[in-house]
Amino acid sequence: MWQNHKTSIILSVSFVALLSAFWFMQAFAFVFFLSLLLTLLLSDPVDKLSQRLPRIMAAILALTGFLGLFLGLIAIISSSFIPTLYQFTDELPDLAVNIQHLNGLTESGIFQKGLDEAWSELTTISTQAIKSSLMIIFSLFNKLIDFIIIIFLTFYLLIDGDKIKAFAASLFPDEDNRRITNLINKILLSLRIYIRSQLIICLITGLIVYCYFNIMELPYASVFAVASAVSEFIPVLGPTVASGFGILMTVIKAPDLTIPTAVFYLFMTQINHNLIYPAIVGKSLHLHPVAIILGIIMGGELLNAPGMFLAVPFMVVIKHVIADINYHSHIM
Repeated sequence: MWQNHKTSIILSVSFVALLSAFWFMQAFAFVFFLSLLLTLLLSDPVDKLSQRLPRIMAAILALTGFLGLFLGLIAIISSSFIPTLYQFTDELPDLAVNIQHLNGLTESGIFQKGLDEAWSELTTISTQAIKSSLMIIFSLFNKLIDFIIIIFLTFYLLIDGDKIKAFAASLFPDEDNRRITNLINKILLSLRIYIRSQLIICLITGLIVYCYFNIMELPYASVFAVASAVSEFIPVLGPTVASGFGILMTVIKAPDLTIPTAVFYLFMTQINHNLIYPAIVGKSLHLHPVAIILGIIMGGELLNAPGMFLAVPFMVVIKHVIADINYHSHIM
């Protein structure tokens, strides 16, 4: 029994140990996972450049290009998005008060009381969440050492990724080295598809929302564009919440544009998740929406906001590990 299922047992124990490390050592998890995602994002450019250049030079060029784009993004955020976000945060309590005075919505005393309580709580949560997000952003910028570690770790993963995979496979019984290598490759391929597709969808969504808000002359275009873009990293739930906030703000600031904005968000969400997302991701992840929702909720319970962002990648890894163990348990 032990000999037949030795690799599956070791794989299960190793995977549980890795998850435990993410739970008990969140700083380590943060650095490692960001390094892995950055490696997957830059691996193709490095592979193409390494056909003409030494791989070390290819990795340096790819990381230099990434740093240039990253610093440019920080400059844009610092000059436009953050001031608008602070203005929106300051005005959020007033927006909550304004909606309570909309005609026809608060005639019922019971409804009025419930709406007051709901908006009071929502205002507090939203304000804290936005300010906490800003604090997280600034804290990330301040963690220069962590950032340097991520860059160096990504550099070594880019140049020695194959050696690292071979070493990981060598930790298992010799007869199953190929099995472990194939499993690692499947996991990395799925994660690569996921992170790249999500970045593309985020960019497309953010640009579309920004253009719509500017064309319709709605306020806080950059805030809602970024909110819609970032929310795409929390599939199903994220875009729904972002759309709700966008529509709600329109109800308060431009009631005559409420229906067009609702139609816009509905149309954009359907296009994203029925056309763009399947075209980019295809059916490679094989995750049902119900499983995604439950995974996001569980991730939020365990690790708060980071857990919601990491839920889908972790589910992809878990799916591959379970599928591999199940497959080999049936053929033994």
